[in-house]
Amino acid sequence: MKQQGDAAEARAADYLAARGLTLLARNWHCRFGEIDLIAQEGETLVFVEVRQRRNTRFGGAAFSITPAKQARLLATSTLYLAQLQPQPPCRFDAIIIEGNQLHWLKNCIDASDGY
Repeated sequence: MKQQGDAAEARAADYLAARGLTLLARNWHCRFGEIDLIAQEGETLVFVEVRQRRNTRFGGAAFSITPAKQARLLATSTLYLAQLQPQPPCRFDAIIIEGNQLHWLKNCIDASDGY
């Protein structure tokens, strides 16, 4: 299972790099949780959640980013941002891999209450 997750994250990182993003961190973790990928696009810091499913039964990969998971991502990103001065603009994206299909969902987690 870990190998599949690592492979999905590597595929997502390659996909983002091919579109001009610079990878800053992979599997950054703290006491609140983990952020799969942290990248930079221009001046914007991009926190990326990578989800993979074999098929879309049971709602698919996007539906697995639950409100609880979103809250952990926000808490984790807050600690990451605390070490940066000044804090850059940021957004939360997801890379969804279902079967052989990869989808990049930009700005898919609303952080307006957290920042």
